[in-house]
Amino acid sequence: MKWEIVIGLEAHAQLTTASKIFSGSSTEFGAAPNTQASAVDLALPGTLPVLNKGAVERAIRFGIAVGGTIAPTSVFARKNYFYPDLPKGYQISQFEQPVVSGGTLSISVGGGEKVVRLTRAHLEEDAGKSLHEDFHGMTGVDLNRAGTPLLEIVSEPDMRSAAEAVAYAKALHSLVRWIGICDGNMQEGSFRCDANVSVRRPGEALGTRCEIKNLNSFRFMEKAIEFEARRQVALIEDGGKVVQETRLFDPDRGETRPMRTKEDAQDYRYFPDPDLLPLAIAPQWIEEVRRRIGELPQAMRRRFVEEHGLSLEVATTLTASREMAEFYERVVKALGRHHKLAASWMTGEFSAALNRAGSEVQAAPITSDHLAGLLARIADNTISGRSAKEVFDAMWNGATDADAVIGSLGLKQISDTGALEAAVDQVLAANAKQVEDYRAGKQKAFNSLVGQVMKATGGNANPAQVGEILKRRLGG
Repeated sequence: MKWEIVIGLEAHAQLTTASKIFSGSSTEFGAAPNTQASAVDLALPGTLPVLNKGAVERAIRFGIAVGGTIAPTSVFARKNYFYPDLPKGYQISQFEQPVVSGGTLSISVGGGEKVVRLTRAHLEEDAGKSLHEDFHGMTGVDLNRAGTPLLEIVSEPDMRSAAEAVAYAKALHSLVRWIGICDGNMQEGSFRCDANVSVRRPGEALGTRCEIKNLNSFRFMEKAIEFEARRQVALIEDGGKVVQETRLFDPDRGETRPMRTKEDAQDYRYFPDPDLLPLAIAPQWIEEVRRRIGELPQAMRRRFVEEHGLSLEVATTLTASREMAEFYERVVKALGRHHKLAASWMTGEFSAALNRAGSEVQAAPITSDHLAGLLARIADNTISGRSAKEVFDAMWNGATDADAVIGSLGLKQISDTGALEAAVDQVLAANAKQVEDYRAGKQKAFNSLVGQVMKATGGNANPAQVGEILKRRLGG
């Protein structure tokens, strides 16, 4: 009997507020250590936290986006534990009454869709950061992050493979960026995930889970989960037992290692924070946020499939970010139609060029109107697909007008029937052996003849017309 992997993810999304969740300190990344930590962040005696309304509004936005229940009243609690970078000796979080409960997120896996249920999303403050390098054997503490607003998003254990976990993490990463609540910068720690991994025989109760902390890349997440699942299976099959613990992933060795025994909720001695009133969210506020949120990626993905005739895989790629989706829609609007052609170029040449340049959509050197101008010339058979790539490269490197590039490079496709028939006749006369091979049933000979015509016309012949003329000339 095979083993089944069971995975749930906890994601921490740093909210895009200019100031911290309970103080006016800046959240800007990259400041000198301890220059953005106020008296409130340092927990000096007599200071009181004041809740950031912008952080709450972003939590509401997320709850709407995933179809969750937004609590009319939620409570902040103190999560008690000791760590050098936690100045108060506790973290302000939410426990029994989170701001968002439930909701779902659809992911694309293996050409199909799967729905992952969400348990909750709650507001909390981040801790500081311990720095272990360049301190001559000592540890430095930077409290700039202390008090930074986070939305912790907890999934149900609905994922059954590392690939599904990565697909979920990517979909969540895309969503929080789409609705503007998190910049998603994983290198700066703005979006990071903890994976809870266990194994079991199919149909049995859930196994003992281990939590892998602070996975800040999708590639590391996949490797960490796969290693941890193998480790647990091997342990059980050797007669051992999995111990509930927190583990870290070592990317150099490609393995997880123990960090500490995994705490349960009672270990944190949660209790309501006496310095903060319950958070009340009026229905009118929720509706106001709902009106401003716009079309969500799942709805847009469905529209692209149903109205544009795109595959789910292509629609998912186009809606991976709001910028990509909006660029595609502008291209289609400028073209007037040809949805599949636009989608093919957006997910093909355009995306490849972005990757090579390490660039974001909004910084692309080619505009949606310019790309639409190029695609229009493919659609009306002015240029071939191969020539279009030359034009695209020129436009990416500074040219703006597709027609001007086509003219300067002499790439206009030959579609004149008389000129093509003459070229075909010349090729047939010069390649009697290949004509004989084709009539003997060798398809490769036909492809070779098409290639000869394309060569004779400098690659500018319309391949479809060439094929039709050849078939007529060859009698079928």
